[in-house]
Amino acid sequence: MKRGAVLLFLFLSSVLAGCAQPARTDVVSVGIPQGEKDPAVWGKKYPNHYDSFLKNSEKSKKYSRYRSDGEDRLGPWPFQFVLFDGWGMSVEYNEPNGHTEMLKDQLAIDASRRKAGGVCLTCKSPYSPGLKERLKADYFRQPYEKVHGQIPGKHQQLGISCSDCHEPQTMDLRISRWPLLEALKAIGKDPGKLTRQEMRSLVCAQCHVTYSIPKDGGGASVGLKLPWAYGKWGNLSVEAVVTQIKKEDLKEWNHKVTGQKLGHVRHPEFELFSAPGSVHWAAGVACADCHMPYERVGREKISSHHWESPVKGNMRACMQCHNQSAEWLKEQVVNIQDRVNHMFTKAGYTVARAALLIEAAEKAPKVDAVLLGRAKEMYQEAYYRNTWIGAENSMGFHNPPEALRVLGDALDFGYKAEVLARSALMKAGATPPEMNAEMIDAVAAKRYAPREGRNEPQKGGGKKATLIGMAGKGA
Repeated sequence: MKRGAVLLFLFLSSVLAGCAQPARTDVVSVGIPQGEKDPAVWGKKYPNHYDSFLKNSEKSKKYSRYRSDGEDRLGPWPFQFVLFDGWGMSVEYNEPNGHTEMLKDQLAIDASRRKAGGVCLTCKSPYSPGLKERLKADYFRQPYEKVHGQIPGKHQQLGISCSDCHEPQTMDLRISRWPLLEALKAIGKDPGKLTRQEMRSLVCAQCHVTYSIPKDGGGASVGLKLPWAYGKWGNLSVEAVVTQIKKEDLKEWNHKVTGQKLGHVRHPEFELFSAPGSVHWAAGVACADCHMPYERVGREKISSHHWESPVKGNMRACMQCHNQSAEWLKEQVVNIQDRVNHMFTKAGYTVARAALLIEAAEKAPKVDAVLLGRAKEMYQEAYYRNTWIGAENSMGFHNPPEALRVLGDALDFGYKAEVLARSALMKAGATPPEMNAEMIDAVAAKRYAPREGRNEPQKGGGKKATLIGMAGKGA
């Protein structure tokens, strides 16, 4: 009996072994040369990944209410024309197309958006790390066109490449952009001791972060840094970023409306996602889990290299963990985004109103300089916070509690700036002008349109600002 049971076990084991997939062996080298930038060359070794990658060049078929390829990001929120008046963001500001198209997008946008120089190529071309090493300081300060012209001709429109995130010999994830390496060291995070799951977010954080471009006395760019020095891993807050902007005087442009130099914040996806309150970050989720979900191609299981919002992908990424329907999941996302948009719009009109009142106070005779200076300080705090959420690419979904906290503070600082500006006007014997949302829309329409085919303010705040019946009316 015992001998028969042993024979049966051995028989079943041999059958199951024959049905199992062959054991995976680690690949030491795949034969891709060091320094190879052409995705097509990598695609010969990984054809299924390459086919997925090529989908980034297609226009999105799945519409996301707040973030769809090529959409205007100014007109639907007219208050932004007031907030950005003085530099390229107020001239043309669009939702980008797919990652493979990002250098084409940059070449096509209004030239004012490339005014900072060659530094603008840092996240747009896989050649940027090499150009920075070779050109040194000239990489930052030389005109954009001059630095771009040093990219090999056949790749002068090449956007993201496999080499940006992968070692060519082993396919291991890597960080190729120096600002992130420097920023990690600044917060005490050793780049040499990162886990694979951390890397599955940090390869995205090479570019999906805010950054500052330090200037010399003549306004020329002299570097690029992620202003994380006053934050820490898991808490890279807007307060920490603003602290560094102020302490290091990382001012980049002159705001025409309030008459002061300002810094700026750009697309802080990683900072918002990893901040306290983020349910998915706390659960150990990485950017790639949601934006590069696994998929089957024949018998092969690959990580999608078509980077897009899960909303555009019919919630397939979400359904890897959540068992609800795609329709239900999408409704939750949209509900969150609508509420964040409500606060973003309300705060935005408040900040714009404060800016226009400061502008009026600047023109008043014998204005109290102390009151006006305090109004400008409050405006800065409001501007950075409102823009922190407006520039972030999830309309708050990456971390709803933090997004609403930041916007609540933006609203508060905006009100304080408004009260101080009104006080300065009245103390100077002037009557503060009426300034509700409709009037701000009218100011935007008068000052910033027509714009020769560029972004134009949309009447009534546009469809985005009115999604839940708000539009800043009476705000």
